[in-house]
This record gives sequence, C-alpha cells and structure tokens, in this order.
Amino acid sequence: MKLNLCAKTVLLVYRYLDRIADAIDRLVERRALNSFYMSGIGCKDNNISNVAQYIIDLSQRKVKLINIKILTEMALDNCPILYSQILIEKYMDNDKACEIAKRHNLSERTYFRRLNEALRNFSITLEKLGFSESKLLDYISSEKWMIEVYNRLITVKNEDNFNVSNCDLGKIAVC
Repeated sequence: MKLNLCAKTVLLVYRYLDRIADAIDRLVERRALNSFYMSGIGCKDNNISNVAQYIIDLSQRKVKLINIKILTEMALDNCPILYSQILIEKYMDNDKACEIAKRHNLSERTYFRRLNEALRNFSITLEKLGFSESKLLDYISSEKWMIEVYNRLITVKNEDNFNVSNCDLGKIAVC
C-alpha cells in the first residue's frame, strides 16, 4: 500500500519537475551573477565558498529531480501500454475518470480496477529498477514539497479530490 503511495507521489509530481528544474537554473544564474556584490548585510554570505556551495547544492537538487523524471519514464516504459496510458492520463494529464474510461472503452468500474492494477505494476517496476519504498522515500526525503505530497496522499481518503496545487509549493525553490 505504501509503495502505491510512493508511486502515486512520483506520478503526481512528474508534471512539475521541469518547471522546478528551470526555477533552479534561474536561481543559480541569479546567485552567480549577483555574487560579486560584497557590501551590505549579505557580505558574509557572498564569499566565494558560500556561493559555490549554494550553487552545488542547487545543482544536486536538479540532478535529483532529473533522476526522478527519468525513473518515472523508465518505469512507465516497462509497464504494459494500457497501464502506462491510464497512469499518464490520470496522474500527469489530470483527466477525469469518466473521460479516461470512455477513451479506452471501459466501464468506470473496470477503469478503477485497471488503475489499481496499473499502480501495482508501476510499483513493482519501480522495485525492479532498484527503488523500493524505503529507498524511494529516502531519495525524495530532501525535497520537502514531495514529502508534503506524499503525506497529503496518506491523509486524503478520496484521491479524486486530491490536487498537488493545494500543497504548499510556494517554498519549492528555497527549501
């Protein structure tokens, strides 16, 4: 069950990964360009080692986000086509259940069974790729916004009303 929550978390945050990686690029560029200012209150924080460490930390965050994106794509590629389509339409495109069911000529009940099978298959594929529940949680633990999505999934009973934008994503780039 928890691995399904990890899988859902990865699928839900997937569509935000590019935007956050771009935001990290902008932060790195802004910090690097403004690092030559050595006056005022931020004088201590603007020495070369602090600026370099800040840029390295942000670069490592970006690498982690890219790795999560690649992991998700690899896992979807290794799932059967119908399962991949259902997961993409549900979690990445944010389509409604009735639309997805109609698109695949499924009854809604069959759609929900296929969605559960797809999540189970996606979770198993993640494990085969070396990301068990504990490793995946450990890997995303430094990304507070992803952990918040995971925790919200635990508390939300009706997943259809869940929306990642309800989570506090305003602190993404500065966490």
